[in-house]
Amino acid sequence: MAYDKELDKEIFSEEAEFEATKLTVSVYSYNEGTPKMQISRQNRDMDSGEFKWAKLGRMVKEEAEAIIPLMQKAIDNM
Repeated sequence: MAYDKELDKEIFSEEAEFEATKLTVSVYSYNEGTPKMQISRQNRDMDSGEFKWAKLGRMVKEEAEAIIPLMQKAIDNM
């Protein structure tokens, strides 16, 4: 069965924004299944100023420290 966006429900989402990047911690439930946490990164395009999706990859200490409280909030919403 193919992925259906209509069945993917966002339960929680909060962002930590930095100068050139933004990290988002979210909780989603697909088809009323087990809620799962997602961490995603967006990098700012320096020409347009808009954020564009990027691979999460590694985090610097400042980023990790900023999302730990967001991860706890996400867990509380699971």
